[in-house]
Amino acid sequence: MGIIASLLGLFGCDQQKVDEAMRKAGEAAKGAWDASKPDSLLFKDIRIGESTEGDVRNSAGKPEIVWEDADGAKRLEYPRSPQGGKTWMVDIGADGRVASIQQVLTAENFARVRPGMTKDEIRRLLGKPTQVNAYRLKQEEVWGWRWWESSTETAFFNVHFNNDGIVTTTSRNDAPERVGGG
Repeated sequence: MGIIASLLGLFGCDQQKVDEAMRKAGEAAKGAWDASKPDSLLFKDIRIGESTEGDVRNSAGKPEIVWEDADGAKRLEYPRSPQGGKTWMVDIGADGRVASIQQVLTAENFARVRPGMTKDEIRRLLGKPTQVNAYRLKQEEVWGWRWWESSTETAFFNVHFNNDGIVTTTSRNDAPERVGGG
């Protein structure tokens, strides 16, 4: 009841403004829940070949980015937690139905990264990096993803780009908590 009294104090008796403020507060609360929802609940009722993009958005919330293909297919990106570890990609077919759901921060996916790939290709493959560092003297930018290297240990997978945004190499390093930092 306190929030309603506060809104009435702010907006007086203008019901439209109160309704709009309540709608925005509800959207913010849903967004916070979707961002922190356990992975086991994120796509709980989503069925491959049956569920739609709307079903995914209702379950998982707004994606970080939507990649659109010329044929109408889409890829929805859902990075998880502030420090990364998992990124889910939901592929929506041209028919509007869910074609696949996959956690992309895996050794198998990292093995697909090759010199010559672009930043867009990497982002579409691995999602939003956990960290981005520019090394001016080396003339490179390094994107890093924290990932679960085993069931109990995290590490960073890094992709190195030259000044043209092209992959030159990859590397791996321990997560800061493994080396006494962080």
